[in-house]
Amino acid sequence: MKKIILLLLLLISAEGFSSYIIIPMDEDTQQDHLKAYGLTYWMLQKQQKVKWLLNYRGGSFLMADSQELRNECKIRGISFETLSDSKTEEILTMISSPSQNMEAVVLEKAPKIAVYSPKGNLPWDDAVTMVLTYAEIPYEVVYDKEVLSDQLILYDWLHLHHEDFTGQYGKFYRAYRAAPWYIEEKQKAETLAQELGYSKVSEEKRAVALKIRDYVVGGGFMFAMCSATDSFDIALAAEDVDICEPMFDGDASEAGYQNKIDYSKTFAFTDFTLERSPMVYEFSSIDTTPKRKIPRTTDYFTLMNYSAKWDPIPTMLTQNHTSLVKGFMGQTTAYDSKEIKSNVLVMGENKTNNEARYIHGIKGKGFFTFYGGHDPEDYQHRVGDPKTELELHPTSPGYRLILNNVLFPAARKKKQKT
Repeated sequence: MKKIILLLLLLISAEGFSSYIIIPMDEDTQQDHLKAYGLTYWMLQKQQKVKWLLNYRGGSFLMADSQELRNECKIRGISFETLSDSKTEEILTMISSPSQNMEAVVLEKAPKIAVYSPKGNLPWDDAVTMVLTYAEIPYEVVYDKEVLSDQLILYDWLHLHHEDFTGQYGKFYRAYRAAPWYIEEKQKAETLAQELGYSKVSEEKRAVALKIRDYVVGGGFMFAMCSATDSFDIALAAEDVDICEPMFDGDASEAGYQNKIDYSKTFAFTDFTLERSPMVYEFSSIDTTPKRKIPRTTDYFTLMNYSAKWDPIPTMLTQNHTSLVKGFMGQTTAYDSKEIKSNVLVMGENKTNNEARYIHGIKGKGFFTFYGGHDPEDYQHRVGDPKTELELHPTSPGYRLILNNVLFPAARKKKQKT
C-alpha cells in the first residue's frame, strides 16, 4: 500500500512540474516581450543560469522550472511553456545542428547597469531608463562627478542619456535660448564644470567623453541613443580643438577647425563635416534627419541576419520577433552610411535613405552600440511631449533592441569567428 501511495505521489509530482520553462519570444505567443527580459535578469540575479535560444522562436529564454518562477511569470504577465527533459533535449539538439541558423548562449551573471544622466531627469526622459523601469531591471544613475572620479569601473554596462558631449547645449540655441528651462540648464552645466575644475563646459564634457572612452577600451559595454552617439564621437575627434561658438563657451571657435578634426579617435564615424552655425539644430553631416524624404507610414528599418553559430554577438543584439522595425526620429535619427567606419557593423538600416539606424563595434577590449532616434514608440518626440506608456507597447520591437544590449554582457563569451 505504501509503495502505491509513493508511486502516486511521484506521478502527481511529475505531472505538476517539468524540468524546464521556456519563455517564448515569437510574435504570436508572447504577450509581454519587454517584461520577459526583466524576468531573465531576475533569474540571473538569483544566480540561475539561463539559455538564450538565438533565432529560436524570436530569441526565446530557457530556464529551470520551479513554482517560484511560474508564479513570477504570472505576476508579471509573461507567457511561458513547460518542457520535459526529453522535449528540452530535442529542442537543444535541433538548435545545435549545423543545418540550423540557431545557437544556445548561456547567460551567467546579471550585469550591473549604470545610466549616464543628469540627476534631475525623470525615467521617462529617456527610452532606456523607461524600458528598464518597465521591465523591472535595476540601474544606478551616474553623471559627470562619478565618471570623472573613475566610478565607471563598478559597472558592466553603461547607457549614455541624450547628452551633448560637445558643450553646445544640444544645439537648442535658436529655438530655446530665451526659454527658462534652457537658461537654467546652461547655468547648471556651467556651475558643475567650475566645481569640477574646468573653465568651460565643453572642456568638462570632453574630459567625460575621454573617461567613457577609457571605460570601453578597458572592457566595458556602452550603449547610446540619439544625440549621445554622434556628439560623443565628435567630442573625441575634436579632443584638442575648440569647435564652440561664443554663445556656448564665451570665446570664438578655433579658425579652420574642420581641418583639425582627427577621425582616428572616433568609435564609429569618419569623414564627417561639422555644422558650424549655432542657429542650426544639428551637430554634423553624420545625422540624416535633414536629408530624410520618407513618409511616416513607410518609415521602417530592416534588421540584418547573422550566423548565430559564427557571429553570436550581432545575432544576440538583433533578436526580435520581426525583422522590420518601425522608424522613429530624434535629434540624431540615423547615420549616413558613407560616414561609418568600415570595421563597424550596421545591424539595422533603411536602404531607401542610405542610412544606418543601429550599429555596433569593438573598441579595445570593450563594445559599443549606437541606436539612432529618441523613443521607439514616439515617432517624432518633441520637448514637452507626454511620456510613452509602455503598458500600451509591451511587444515593441524597437524597445527589444535596447534590452538585447542590456543582456548582452551576461553572455558567456565566445571568440567571434568573423
